[in-house]
Amino acid sequence: MTRILAAITLPLSIVLTILVTIVCSVPIIVAGMVKLLLPVPCIWRKVSIFCNFMMYCWCAGLAALLRLNPHLQWDVEGLEGLSKKNWYLLICNHRSWADIVVLCVLFRKHIPMNKYFLKQQLAWVPFIGLACWALDMPFMKRYSRSYLLRHPDRRGKDVETTRRSCEKFRRYPTTIVNFVEGSRFTHEKRQQTHSPYQHLLPPKAAGIAMAINVLGSQFDKLLNITLCYPNNDRHPFYDMLSGRLTRIVVRVQLEPINEELHGDYVNDKTFKRRFQRWLNTLWDKKDIQIEEIKTSYKNAGQ
Repeated sequence: MTRILAAITLPLSIVLTILVTIVCSVPIIVAGMVKLLLPVPCIWRKVSIFCNFMMYCWCAGLAALLRLNPHLQWDVEGLEGLSKKNWYLLICNHRSWADIVVLCVLFRKHIPMNKYFLKQQLAWVPFIGLACWALDMPFMKRYSRSYLLRHPDRRGKDVETTRRSCEKFRRYPTTIVNFVEGSRFTHEKRQQTHSPYQHLLPPKAAGIAMAINVLGSQFDKLLNITLCYPNNDRHPFYDMLSGRLTRIVVRVQLEPINEELHGDYVNDKTFKRRFQRWLNTLWDKKDIQIEEIKTSYKNAGQ
């Protein structure tokens, strides 16, 4: 694609993305106000259904925008066996803002609508907090070990707060999403964190350990997602908006959530070490997988 065409495509894509987001988010915010003013269970259920539908429309709108790029190809493996009737905990490497678009677009027809764990402070941000609350996004209130040593009376309160936030998910199938690296991968961050991986940042286990502790056996499977943009590794989101993105590679692996993954990550040091080792093993395999994907496309000249 020529630079002139890319320069035209970029602002057009930004405008269309903003329009799709506004069209879908305004009804969600209005529904959130209704939910706030009318705390009636039957109304809340209908509001949740409506908001999930609007989020699906947003995902469908983004999918339509991606189809405008005639050069974009998808390489996806592992969608077999997924169901919108199941509960999933989804973890994924985080390369770019494009990752959220890819997850929404790809999985909208295969699994329940994605829900992202959010910090408790976000609940008080005007409009954004209301929209997230209307969408039933779970809010986490996490205390550090040092804080709990100074305030032992708060021990267990973070788990209880998150459990109440997630209680609604027991009534209908849900997908909880967690980017366990905690930040988008860059080579600078890789050096700062002394990452042992070539293509990943070290994974942080606290978030998914909390999710498993709260929802327990409610999850049917862990979805271990690997994302890669072999031809657009430097700026995939910019290339997505400018029409330069040529290939999205997604690998989906279903992992069991066994009993040994249930425990108190904050206060049980033995469990914490065991859980972190399990997650590190997944990340070891993911790093190798990304290298294999990049090498295969490089050797194929694609």
